[in-house]
Amino acid sequence: MIKHIVMFKFRESAEGKDKAENIMALKAKLEALPGQIGEIKFFEVGINFLEVSVAYDLVLVSEFESKEALFSYQTHPEHIKVAEFVGKVCESRIVVDYVL
Repeated sequence: MIKHIVMFKFRESAEGKDKAENIMALKAKLEALPGQIGEIKFFEVGINFLEVSVAYDLVLVSEFESKEALFSYQTHPEHIKVAEFVGKVCESRIVVDYVL
């Protein structure tokens, strides 16, 4: 089993919307993925509530059966659409993938 964790730090504004609006938009886009990508075994999206400089704004915690399933998810057209949005609204992201 593979655990895939991504943390996102958002720009103050992007795509004509403020940070809070883009956080909610990405959360909705991410939460739609399990219904579109069969390789996802577990998927959880959370919004940070503690406003400190070292905190990221949103986190994705997901699980996949194998590295191959993770790679299939990452190259899925629906995931690519979400990743393109991330590139527009986020200033940085951090990723950790590990074997459970």
